[in-house]
Order: sequence, then C-alpha cells, then structure tokens
Amino acid sequence: MSLIEILRAVFMNIQGNKTKVFLTTLGIIVGALTIVVVISIGNGSQASVEEQFKSLNVGTLQIMANFGARSTERLTSELAEKIRVEAPSIKNISMILASRGDVSYSTTSASASIGGVAEDLKTINNLELAYGEFITAEQNEDAERVAVIGSDIAQELFGDEIRDAIGARITIFGRRYEVTGILKRMGDSSMGGISPDSAVFVPYKVAEKYIVGRFARPSIIALAKDINHVESAIEEINLVLQEVYRNRSDQFRIVDAGNRLQSAKNSARTMTLMLLAVAVVVLVVGGIGIMNVLFVSVKERTKEIGILKAIGARKKDILLMFLLEAIIISAVGGVLGILGSILAMPVMNYFQVRAIPTTFAYLLAFGFSVGIGTFFGYYPASRAAALKPIDALNYE
Repeated sequence: MSLIEILRAVFMNIQGNKTKVFLTTLGIIVGALTIVVVISIGNGSQASVEEQFKSLNVGTLQIMANFGARSTERLTSELAEKIRVEAPSIKNISMILASRGDVSYSTTSASASIGGVAEDLKTINNLELAYGEFITAEQNEDAERVAVIGSDIAQELFGDEIRDAIGARITIFGRRYEVTGILKRMGDSSMGGISPDSAVFVPYKVAEKYIVGRFARPSIIALAKDINHVESAIEEINLVLQEVYRNRSDQFRIVDAGNRLQSAKNSARTMTLMLLAVAVVVLVVGGIGIMNVLFVSVKERTKEIGILKAIGARKKDILLMFLLEAIIISAVGGVLGILGSILAMPVMNYFQVRAIPTTFAYLLAFGFSVGIGTFFGYYPASRAAALKPIDALNYE
C-alpha cells in the first residue's frame, strides 16, 4: 500500500467515527491546554518575582541580630568601618536603624516603617528617586531633620499630587521633618526589615537621637564587589564578627539578597513543576483513551484487516495505518489544546493571573501530545499488524 492509500484509509475511518474520535481527543486537548497554561503561569510568577526583587543588588548582604537573641551586643558604626577596611570583597557598606510609627501631614496620617540611614544606602539598594534628592552626607553629619518618603506613604499623605510633597513638613513622633525626596515604587526590596514603598527615611544620627534611641539594634547593609564575591564577602564578614564578638558572634546572621531571590524563584519553579506533572497525568489519561479506541477499532475492522492482507497489504502497512491514526488524533488534540490556551490567556488576565506564554510551552505541549499518542497507539497498531489473514477473515 502506498502512503496516500494508507492516509486515505485513516481519514475515512476518522470521518466515520467523528463523535468517538472527538471524545477521545478531549483528554489530549485538556492536557495540552493545561501544559501551556501551567508553564505560562510559571513564567509569569518567575517574572513577577524578578520584578519584585529588581531593585535589590544581588550582591547585597544584610547583617542583623538573630531573632530572639538575648545578647546585649549590638552592631556599631565602628564595626561597619572595620568590615569596610578588612573585607576586600566588600564594595560598599552602610547602617540602618528600623522602627515603626505614625507619620502625619496636615490632617492625614499613615503608619510607616521609619529608617535611619546614611547616604550610601541609595547606591547599595538601587533606590531611585521620583522627585527631589536622597539624604546627603552633610545632612547626616549635621543631624538635619529631613526625610525621604516611599511612594505609598507619599500617596497616602499627599494624594495624586505627590510632587507637592517636596518641601512640605511631615510630623514623626511629635517632631517636624522637611521632605526632600520621594522614592519611585520599588516593589519587594526589604532592607533591614523595611520596605521602601511604605517607609520614611531620615538621617541615621537623627533616627538614633530622636526616634529609636541609642540602645536600638541597627543592621548593617553591605554590597559585594559582584555576584562572584558574595561567598568570600560572607566569609570575611564572619571573620570580623568572630574577631570582635568572639564566642558571641553567633548572635548575628548574614542574609544574602541573591539567595532570597533564588529561593523565591525556586518556589515558583517548584509549583510550576507540580502543576506540570498534573498536566502530564491528564495527557497520559488521554493517551489511554486513544489506546482503548484503537483496540475497539481493531476489533471492529478485523475482517477489513484480513481483506487488506489477503490482497497484498504488508504487516508494516497495517501497523502504519493504525499508528498514523493515533498520531493524527493526538496531534489534532495538541493543536486544539494550544489554541484553547491562547483563548484562555485574556480570561486569566481578567482575573489578574499573570501568564507569559512562550514558544517552548507550545512546542512542549504539542510534542507531549504527539508522543503520548504514538506511545499508546503503538501496541494496538502492532496487535492489528500481527493478525493472520485467515484468522481475520474468519473473525465474527
């Protein structure tokens, strides 16, 4: 039999069993659609994570007291300077004091994180200003009562016209501070327990004097020279901590911003793989459906197989006929599933589920569909090809 004759027989059989074929294809359609949707949502989740952390330098390290630590030891500016000098893998270093309180302007107030910072923090944490300027070294040295506010706080206190906040005076713990800068929205870039969007930054000396007091526990923010120096920077910082605090150095911990980002991406990736496994199970179920249909088809067409063999059809012709039928059914199901996933994207966007489809997702869905159809279609096809002409012709 020629390939054209085999294909003609395949399409005639499919056309004669439209309902059965469609129901069989449903499993493949759902499986392919699920694969594309799951991978797209996974891509969207990872992109969201990267955007949330994009304001963080991946080489940022945060040194802070362990949760629940009872030690009276605290990080100091002298320690920060010692790390700067003795840790060659460190590019920049700064300190931050964290607190919370109400910030008010006119008759409006908002709860905010309050951070006492130095001018270096802007570079270390990639802080970008929408308006105004960041805290300067002179303002810190002179303990000037100035403030840089996050985008959310600016919105709460000043409404849509946040530009008007520059030069305004806000009140923190009963004292007035002049707003000199407004940060751009940064997303999830927590530093020292402070999220910039909902924070107010004041000079470090001002926070130490008026807001948190001299006995507060500050954190140290350090920036490695590059991502390749992160591990050596951690080792060098640990050596300095051990030198200064000796057996009390375990009262402090070092948090790697790059690891935070990687952990968040790994979590999103793990969830994607779990959902992808569900999609593969759906496809396998669809493949089993194809196998069952082909088994029924072989029984129904046993005499036809016998006649074809009697007039000269070879074993491989019969095998190819049934195998092509399985491949075509699964391929059509894969294509329909991909088209369905494309239609599903606007629906997910409507429900604010971020999904980023890729060519890889489409190819994977189609490849899995055809692969499943081929795998589960081979056995019934081989059974059909193995039938003896005399037995097939005598089958009732």
